[in-house]
Amino acid sequence: MPPIPLSRRSLLAAGSVAFTGALGALFAGAGPGTGAGTRAGAAAPAAARGYGPLVADPAGLLDLPAGFTYRVLSRAGDPLRSGEGTVPGNCDGMAAFGAGQGRVRLVRNHENRTTAALRVPPVDGLTYDPYALGGCTLLDLDPAGRVTGERVALAGTAVNCAGGRTPWNTWLSCEETEDRAGTAGYARDHGYVFEVDPADPRRSGAVPLTAMGRFAHEAVAVDPYLGVVYETEDAFVEPFGLFYRFLPDRPLGGLGSLRAGGTLEALRVPGLTNLAVVDEPGARFPVEWVPVPDPSASGTPIRLQDFGPGGITHAQKLEGCYGGGGGVYFVSSYSRTREGSPADHNGQVWFYDPLRARLRLDVVFGPAADVRLPGDSPDNICLAPDGGLMVCEDGGGAQYVLGVTPGGEVYPMARNADDVGKPGAPEWGEFAGVTFSPDARTMYVNAYTPGTTFAVTGPWH
Repeated sequence: MPPIPLSRRSLLAAGSVAFTGALGALFAGAGPGTGAGTRAGAAAPAAARGYGPLVADPAGLLDLPAGFTYRVLSRAGDPLRSGEGTVPGNCDGMAAFGAGQGRVRLVRNHENRTTAALRVPPVDGLTYDPYALGGCTLLDLDPAGRVTGERVALAGTAVNCAGGRTPWNTWLSCEETEDRAGTAGYARDHGYVFEVDPADPRRSGAVPLTAMGRFAHEAVAVDPYLGVVYETEDAFVEPFGLFYRFLPDRPLGGLGSLRAGGTLEALRVPGLTNLAVVDEPGARFPVEWVPVPDPSASGTPIRLQDFGPGGITHAQKLEGCYGGGGGVYFVSSYSRTREGSPADHNGQVWFYDPLRARLRLDVVFGPAADVRLPGDSPDNICLAPDGGLMVCEDGGGAQYVLGVTPGGEVYPMARNADDVGKPGAPEWGEFAGVTFSPDARTMYVNAYTPGTTFAVTGPWH
């Protein structure tokens, strides 16, 4: 990623900045189809935005607004409390689950490739492929937010990027790779989704949900009423990824039900081969769902398969995915013509309305936007306590967690102050896995590098 101009980042340090538009309809739980869409860049009227300017952290870890504090819950390289080894690195997607009496369980992905220095330790009964270094760890927190336990929840998987929670309170961990057995030193095929039970990981084991497809998974969102699972594919080289839905044979069946199989389909917008060419917020399109010819990708990657005369609709870097507003939102992190995409942008947020079978572009980040405004390469996303949104940046330069108010204003919520670069060449790791406690009083977020999990408390709206 190219570096972001300093002027754009400097504004964040000085105070809050804003998008304009009708994001209140998008992120405050309004009915589907009501959003007017937003383009980043227009000047916004003065309004109460967020929590004020960020205050430099004397410890050099995490800058937050005044009144907010953080606790470091876990750091890569420290011993796991279970005695199973050390805390793995590359902390990525995450979810928080209530554990009764004010306790919380955090399930955290580790996006470890074959070169990872700190692997997820293999544990009997929880390991899929002993030669793969990724997986999930589980943190137990007491009512005061203190860590009381930390252990392996899934091991032997690869490049566990994001995922999503289910209505029955399990975590779906996604492998962002298509490597097969015999490549990269692996003993088994990869590119699957795995279910993790935070209450007892041994109940879920390490079983790939093969019917949900084998591709570079990023994130998932489960429809709590119909049980449909939506999946994003993070492919940053041409041909780019697809947006999928999985129709389970046993919808909403609880732990293990997704192993029963189902039908995998890919989204097609008739006449539109790539979402990147759409640059008008509020644009709406009818969609079709096309069965995937070979979900196992036994011979050809899914995005290269023949979907018939109408083709299929691609998009570069499909990442964050979550349910809300009567449908599902998903993110295209960026699009680059120099990498083969038909148009450039610094991020899009799309909304799919399942009742109307309509797709709507809600938010566009650059390049037509004012470069002084924040926000590029949005990645993990979640809903905030005020009904707005929290967005993890994964771009160049300084890295922020950005908030989006229900009224559409954008503000800085956190900045990674831990410089991992070389002298004269500062560098900060991306944020990932932003999520909130069940009582919405604590925001949990990961710094990918160095792998650190934070708990942020303060005067949340």
